[in-house]
Parts: sequence; C-alpha cells; structure tokens
Amino acid sequence: MADGRVSRAVVQTGVRALELRELPVPETGSEDGLLKVDACGICGSDYEQFEGVLPVRFPVIPGHEPVGTIVEIGDVAARRWGVQAGDRVAVETLIPCGFCEDCVAGKYRLCMGNRRMNAYGYLGLDVEPGLWGGYAEYLYLEPHALVHKIDKAIAPEIATMFNPLGAGFRWAVDMPALAVGETIVILGAGQRGLASVIAAREAGAGTIIITGLSADERKLALAKELGADVTIDVEHQDPVSAMRDANGGRLADVVVDVTSYAVEAVTQAINMAKRGGRVVLAGTKGPKPVPDFISDRIVMKELTIKGAFGVDWPNYERAIRTIESGKYPLEKLHTHTLPLEEAERAIRILARQEPGEDAIHIALVP
Repeated sequence: MADGRVSRAVVQTGVRALELRELPVPETGSEDGLLKVDACGICGSDYEQFEGVLPVRFPVIPGHEPVGTIVEIGDVAARRWGVQAGDRVAVETLIPCGFCEDCVAGKYRLCMGNRRMNAYGYLGLDVEPGLWGGYAEYLYLEPHALVHKIDKAIAPEIATMFNPLGAGFRWAVDMPALAVGETIVILGAGQRGLASVIAAREAGAGTIIITGLSADERKLALAKELGADVTIDVEHQDPVSAMRDANGGRLADVVVDVTSYAVEAVTQAINMAKRGGRVVLAGTKGPKPVPDFISDRIVMKELTIKGAFGVDWPNYERAIRTIESGKYPLEKLHTHTLPLEEAERAIRILARQEPGEDAIHIALVP
C-alpha cells in the first residue's frame, strides 16, 4: 500500500503512557503481508509492559495476541503460510530468525538469533516498518512470522483465546507430559489457569484441582464448568492440605504455577508434587526471592521442574482446533470488548484497578 494510507495505533511512549497515533501503512512484497486486525487479546504481560516491568524500547505498539484478516500477501508468503488474502489468521507472538541454533533444532520459541527478542508487541517503532503490535488497525506480517488459519465464523474476540489456550496445552499438558488419569493442580485462576483446566480435561486428566483467591470466586465457579473437579480458595484454606484432602491423601502428579507475582506459589507447587512428580513454573514473579525455598525437597522427591516461556506451533494448533470445536463455553471467559481508544482502561480492568469491573479475558477491537 503505497497510497498514503495510515493505521490508527496505540503507542506506548513510556511507563504508563499510551497515546493514539496514525502511522503509515507499509508496502508489501512477495515474501510478506499485511493483516487487518480484527481483535487483539490482552494478558498480564501487557500490564507488566504498561508498568515498565518488561524491558522494551519506547515508543512501541503493544499487543501480542492478534487475530485478523489478511488484506495483502505476496506469492512466496502465501505458499509458505498456506493462506491467501481474505483468510482469517492468528499470529504467533514470536518472530523467529529461522537460522540460529535453537531455530534449526526446532526450539524457535528460544530464538535469540539477532540478540534481541523479536516479537509482536515488543519491537519498537524504530524497527521498520513500525506496525509490530496488535493494538492497531493493521499489523505488518514479516516474512518469518508464523500464522495459523482460523475459522472466520468464530467471533474475533473469542479467536484471540488461541494464545492463552495454547499456553494451557503447552504448560499443563505437553511440558509435564500429563497422562490420562493423572492428578494435576493448577495454581492461579486467571485466563491461563482456566485455559489449563480446558487443556487438562482435553488430555484426559483424572483429577483437576485449581487454586485462586477469594476475589476469584467467579473464576473458580467457571473452572468447575470448564472441567475442574476441585477448587481451593488459598485465602481461606491451606492449599497443600486442601489438595491432599481432595485427592484421597495423595500428592499430585503434575503441578502448574500460572500465578503472577505470587512467589509463595513456587513453594506450594514443590510441596504439592508427589515423589517423582513434575512441576511447571510459568507465572512470572519479578526480581523477588522465594520465601521458605528448600532445595532439598526437590532432591529428596526427585522432582522435575521446568520453566515455561511461550507457546509453540503444535500447541497453538491444538488450541485453535479446540476453539473451532465449540466444545467449551469460551464466551463465558471473555468479559470485555473495548476499542483502541480505551486501551489503558482495558489494561487497568485486567489488573483489577477499575472499581466494579471483574475481568477474565479482554480484547481490543479496532
């Protein structure tokens, strides 16, 4: 598009500073494309970026969970991605280089081939052509971008759940190798905790237990509707004792921590896992020490502990197929749809900073 067209976009210019701008829409060639954003999901890392916890170069367009319609695509890109103009696609967060050691080993989620995190929502406006975030009308599809076709009949704000649900499949099922009939405990009842409930139920878990705060009463009730067997309010129950009581006195095969900032969840996860159990730590805590951390508990129980960062192609695909199946009432997870102009309010709602608002999943729609 060399006709002077512009895209409205929310630009973060500094810590807790957002402004609406108009940016030029770039030309595209044979190997790239242009996406008209239909919706972009918001998650906890958007709030961390807004607060300045995540290190990004300003100015930057936030938004790493975009779903949209392809309006321009080159011949080479169309063959590579298997899509064409008019298709709706979900766009992966990471933009791997494709050539570094991790990429060629199939671990593209760890790509640091250019010594920086190449990802939608985190590349600054100083990197041409600038339209790198989902909080905008248009998104540039770089030649190394990864896209997944998704049914156009799905409401766009529901389609953006491909990202949290993909995390649920990777973190709660794939990484810990959750087996049919096993017991899994999910620490945290946010959108990724609820997504983990869905993923664990799809994988055939025997018992699914999820924890949350008293303020999560609505989310915990929804967790049961999505497939959880037991819910635990950690503010009124000892989570380890309550988990054992609910599981016939046994500890868990798998524990997944998706809480943010709650460092005590790390020790809870270790204490909840059985001998030989598996623990996945996915919730970021910031630069805070973990209290009462005793490494010998890991040694004596022979635990496997993995850190989880991001999602990969197979689990995004599992998530999209699950969304398209209509098997789960995902509309009950989605609580707010807001325009670009209300991006800051959307972030504050998710962070529980707006009185009277109770959010689970939020999407911006240009």
